[in-house]
Amino acid sequence: MPGADKLAGCPTVESKPPVSNGLPDISLPCLGAGPDIRLADLRGPLVINIWAQWCGPCRDEAPYLAALAKSGKVTMLGIDYDDPRPELAVKFAADEGLTYPHLVDQDKAIQKALKVGGPPLTAFIDPSGTIAYIHRGVLTSQHQLNQLVKDKLGITP
Repeated sequence: MPGADKLAGCPTVESKPPVSNGLPDISLPCLGAGPDIRLADLRGPLVINIWAQWCGPCRDEAPYLAALAKSGKVTMLGIDYDDPRPELAVKFAADEGLTYPHLVDQDKAIQKALKVGGPPLTAFIDPSGTIAYIHRGVLTSQHQLNQLVKDKLGITP
């Protein structure tokens, strides 16, 4: 995929048993380089943002996510959701400075498990792998995102 080298590669994640109220046992391919990632293997503190390049509100909140990622205080993961143009998703992520790894969910595999009405959606995962909180809709400020990270994950960005 052209430009995919500008994105962070997806890490190899150690296999772990799924946890109740955790992420679904679904594997998604990496948007950039790297292996597929099984969501149930992920543990926090982790912020997962579900987005698409065609989603206007996703573009509005992208600077806040990029700033949080640059803080280095919390692990970030993006999921390009229901997006027919992965090449434009790569360009969007690179242009917005979303340098953390991104997965691809073209088939809406996570829709049922996370009750995704549509992007954007931001999930906060605690160290045990439990979904601590799901914010549905656009993040409207850096303060709002930082406060959610503090309140839901106990980390001050």
